[in-house]
Amino acid sequence: MRISSPEHILFFGDSITDAGRDRTRPEDLGQGYVREIADHLSQGGASAAPRLTNRGVSGNRIYDLEERLERDVLDLRPSLVSILIGINDTWRLFDSGVASPPAEFQASYRRILERLRGTGCKVMILEPFLLPVPDDRRAWRADVDARIAAIRELAWEFRTPYLPLDGLFAAAAVETGPAHWLPDGVHPSPAGHALIAARWLELLQA
Repeated sequence: MRISSPEHILFFGDSITDAGRDRTRPEDLGQGYVREIADHLSQGGASAAPRLTNRGVSGNRIYDLEERLERDVLDLRPSLVSILIGINDTWRLFDSGVASPPAEFQASYRRILERLRGTGCKVMILEPFLLPVPDDRRAWRADVDARIAAIRELAWEFRTPYLPLDGLFAAAAVETGPAHWLPDGVHPSPAGHALIAARWLELLQA
């Protein structure tokens, strides 16, 4: 599915998308990849740039996105929704023992995509990612991989543009080491956010 000249792009996800945005200011885009994308798109002139909205919320899992879909996405009527979610569904299992079985995770994600499809807006799916920094992140890999597999199946099913970030970060880390991109294995450094933004823009313009 091609994405052509979206007028309003909404970014939906967790802390990686949130990136420290001021939630008392609905127009604030945070200091991460969403801001990088906005800066690039605005270079063509304000009249040509789409409107961007950041609705990332730190700590969110897939179920949180489903719960706030109406007020934070559907009510704003975007023409393109970019979704990055999944790492907290793994994280909560390891730090709190709160399970998010991959089948339930996929079912919740599917319900979100079905509702978005019903509005006619386009969707771009970004896969969650993980690098082994610190070393205990290695124990998370199987759970993250199960979520990536579930998300890829949904991208195929819904025929949505898909950004394979886990593989991109793994390839980038070969040259520099993982901490350059994801200092804690999860949250991007400025270089990591720039990598996401660059690949996102390539997918948008493909």
